[in-house]
Amino acid sequence: MTGDALDAVFSALSDPTRRGLVSRLVREGPHTATDLARDMPITRQAVVHHLQALGDAGLVDAERAGREVRYRATPEPLAEAVAWMLDAGARWDRRLKRLRAQVESRPGG
Repeated sequence: MTGDALDAVFSALSDPTRRGLVSRLVREGPHTATDLARDMPITRQAVVHHLQALGDAGLVDAERAGREVRYRATPEPLAEAVAWMLDAGARWDRRLKRLRAQVESRPGG
């Protein structure tokens, strides 16, 4: 995943409404914007706006079936973002381990 694509994923997920929509689509499977808006304190149009932002980041996919558009979560960008976070965490762990060893090797440390 490129840096720009990763930035788009994290930017899209920075909004709690969008995180909620992704979570619901992952848990429950495909839904229409109308279905998703029923349980939310925002309009259907606002839900569509959030779904478009998620789609731009590759986190949801829209599929038209007649007059209905069903949205489904696409897990690949999430998996790549998690892999990035795990790698970043491992790098920090290594840095902290080296720092701890340096501090402990000093007299009185």
